[in-house]
Amino acid sequence: MQLNFDDHPILTVSALAREARLLIEQRFNLVWVEGELSNFRQPGSGHWYFTLKDSSAQLRCAMFANRNRGVRFPVKDGSHVVVRGRVSLYEARGDFQLIADHLELAGEGALRAAFEALKDQLAAEGLFATERKKPLPAFPQHLAVISSRSGAALRDVLSVVQRRFPALAVTLIPVAVQGENSESDVLQALRRVESLDVDVVLLTRGGGSLEDLWTFNLETVARAIASCSIPVVSAIGHETDITVADFVADVRAPTPSAGAELITPDRREISSQFDERFSRLLRSLNNDIKHRHQSLHVLRAHLLDPRRRLQQHMQRADDLDERLRLSLTNKLIHAKQELQALHRNMLILRPQAVIQGHKRTINRLKNTLGSLVRGILERQRVTLATISRTLQAVSPLSTLRRGYAVLSDGEGTLGAAISSIGQVADNDRITAHLQDGSLTLQVEKIDADNQLPNVTKTEVDDE
Repeated sequence: MQLNFDDHPILTVSALAREARLLIEQRFNLVWVEGELSNFRQPGSGHWYFTLKDSSAQLRCAMFANRNRGVRFPVKDGSHVVVRGRVSLYEARGDFQLIADHLELAGEGALRAAFEALKDQLAAEGLFATERKKPLPAFPQHLAVISSRSGAALRDVLSVVQRRFPALAVTLIPVAVQGENSESDVLQALRRVESLDVDVVLLTRGGGSLEDLWTFNLETVARAIASCSIPVVSAIGHETDITVADFVADVRAPTPSAGAELITPDRREISSQFDERFSRLLRSLNNDIKHRHQSLHVLRAHLLDPRRRLQQHMQRADDLDERLRLSLTNKLIHAKQELQALHRNMLILRPQAVIQGHKRTINRLKNTLGSLVRGILERQRVTLATISRTLQAVSPLSTLRRGYAVLSDGEGTLGAAISSIGQVADNDRITAHLQDGSLTLQVEKIDADNQLPNVTKTEVDDE
């Protein structure tokens, strides 16, 4: 049987290895693998090469130096570990391998799962949001450091502060950074800083395993950091160590020293900026003084001798004084002439005689007016008396005094006057108005002759 290769492309070993590597890397982007570490070796390059195995299979692994520096426990054959990395193919030997970027003891798997769960929960609540993070002060005056009193992290922080900004006051709040008392110590320290007059808080410790750093992955500590009213810088462990406190804090620093550098301004840089600005200010002042000197020379060249200006003003004042005196003299002469003319006219017109004539006329008119008013009042009085007598003659009051009564329909004083029997009916109530009061009557019978109707007194209403 003869094979036909025309329909099947022939690959080189390198091409096949490359295609297999690309396919594997696309399928297994990032994986976590647990197993026993064996065949560990570290050449001079610093890279790690080892095998990860279980009872049924084994897997070659490589961890390069830039990644293995973050491993905080001694790596040796027989260790039960969890490796995170991407699956690949080493084309030179056709070896299927795992390129590791994280290595931890297998016992840390539960802690890692709890860490991821809490991180997802707090992120969903918005505790990691950028908009809630507080900015650091540009020139802090008082720093509170929450750390172990004997740890290397504190020494690193104090060294950086002394070198960069020694004027910064530092208050240490000592705490246990791991162990059973660490949670209560850290929570108490975060509450205490609220009562201190500090500008910023640095929460720091050295590196360690995930278990060593677990205090800073607790929910209580994370929420205490989030609720702190003072900006908090988290500097936990080394650059590769990540805790929940780093996500919640206002600023995360990769190391304790880096945290101190983020908080403190550099005095050498400040001094350099001050010198530069002082030099710029000095140059600006010198240029301004030079410009003003030039302007002064120009003004001085155009400035007249003040004595000449004063002499001109003095001469002008003398001219005005002379003109004023002449004007006043002329006005006085003119006023005197007008006064003399008025005096002559007054003597000619004799105003005293005119005034006396007007007085006599006023007295005569006054007497005439009085006579006219008295006459008018007398005529009005006579007219009023006549009207009064007429009114008295037609007034019903005199009739009432002779024993007569005025009848009206209804009760009270507002009824219509009754002058005919046709205005009332049987059992109607009417009012009889007398001289000194009124009577309320009820009609029992109506007679059409000239005899008075019989009435019964039912009520007397004195008004």
